[in-house]
Amino acid sequence: MLAATLWFSLMNLFVKMMPEMPIPVVLLFRAIITLSFSAWQIRQLGLLPWGNNRPVLWLRGLFGTGGLALYFITLQNIPLAGAVTLQYLSPIFTLIFTRIVLGEKFKWIQGLFFILSFIGVYVIGHTDERLTWIWLATGIGSAVFSGLAYTMIRKASRTEHPVVVVFYFPLIALPLVGIWSFFDWKNPEGMEWIWLIGTGLSTQFAQLAMTKAFMQEKAAKVSSLQYLGLLYALILGWLFFGEGFKPATIMGMVLVSLGVILNVIFSSLQKTSIK
Repeated sequence: MLAATLWFSLMNLFVKMMPEMPIPVVLLFRAIITLSFSAWQIRQLGLLPWGNNRPVLWLRGLFGTGGLALYFITLQNIPLAGAVTLQYLSPIFTLIFTRIVLGEKFKWIQGLFFILSFIGVYVIGHTDERLTWIWLATGIGSAVFSGLAYTMIRKASRTEHPVVVVFYFPLIALPLVGIWSFFDWKNPEGMEWIWLIGTGLSTQFAQLAMTKAFMQEKAAKVSSLQYLGLLYALILGWLFFGEGFKPATIMGMVLVSLGVILNVIFSSLQKTSIK
């Protein structure tokens, strides 16, 4: 899980390194690399690529594409740690949507954890002038779409192989961002080729490491390690972009992360007690 978090942090860094590269071009390269790896895995495992519940898989791809596009936009326009913190809201929206779509219940105390995280967002918005409400809304929108995508993944997990679920993300994203990039294209130059390829490869390595972590250890033990990504983001943002934060803004980030971590731990403990 530590490796996965580091790879995701490198993905964030690579995207941040390309402030002038249009988002659809970044998404296009990412989709091509991920689709190639996923198709190879499906072939190696002898799986049928199209799955059983195609409407859910299509929605997974659509929501995932929307969430990733908004996330990359925030990465390019606000400090690295700020974008990462807002994306951490996605588990909260996942809990809400799984309650609506799948009927999964959550306890009232988890509502308090939700409020804690959104208080953190409010603090961030009022203490860092670089994080305007437009970018805060974009980051929260990314978390909402990601929550919808994770809900579809959970629904698809009942009938689909994990590799097929992963495969549908770039499968849906590729034609969408391909058309989008036609209207907003920029030829990569110099180091931009490295950053684009690095974005795709680091994402793939991160997904592989994260999947292995969740397969070999309880979620309660590994999930909270994801939030070391905030520490990585603070360090990388300071080293490469000279980004600093006021103490109050850092406190807001801690509140967001704390609310989500408490939710993850509480949910995992509930599942353990039921078993």
